[in-house]
Amino acid sequence: MIKISQLLLNKGNQIWSVEPKITIFEALEIMSEKKIGALLVMEEEKLVGIFSERDYARKVILKGKSSKNTPVGELMTKKVFYIDPQKTISDCMAMMTAKRIRHVPVIEDEKVIGIVTIGDVVNQIITEQEVTIHHLENYITGTN
Repeated sequence: MIKISQLLLNKGNQIWSVEPKITIFEALEIMSEKKIGALLVMEEEKLVGIFSERDYARKVILKGKSSKNTPVGELMTKKVFYIDPQKTISDCMAMMTAKRIRHVPVIEDEKVIGIVTIGDVVNQIITEQEVTIHHLENYITGTN
C-alpha cells in the first residue's frame, strides 16, 4: 500500500490556508476560487484549525452568525486530526472514516507539508486496483 508521502509526490503538496482573523465570507471566496472544500487555518506557520464547507453549512446560519462579519477563527474546527507522511493510504482512509472527516493535513516535524482529501484517497485506491487487475490479466493470459 502506498504511503502518504508518495501520494503527496503524485498530487503535489499545495496548501491553501488563511489566518483566523479573516471573515468567513473571505474564506468562502478563496475556497470557491481554488475549487477546494476546506482551508487550513494557520498562525505564523502553526496549524490552529481547519475551516470547511461543512463548518459553514452547520455553524454559520444555525448559530445566527453573518459570514461577512464573523472571523474564521470563531467557527473553525479547532481539533484537527492529521497524519504522518509515513502512514499508508489505508491508515488515512481508516482515520477519515472513523472520525468522519474529509480533509487531513499531513504533518512532519511539526510542519504542515500537505493535505490529503477523501477524493485523493479514493483516486489512489482506484489506481492501485487498476494496476493489480492489469497484472492479474497479464498473468492469466501469459502476456507482459
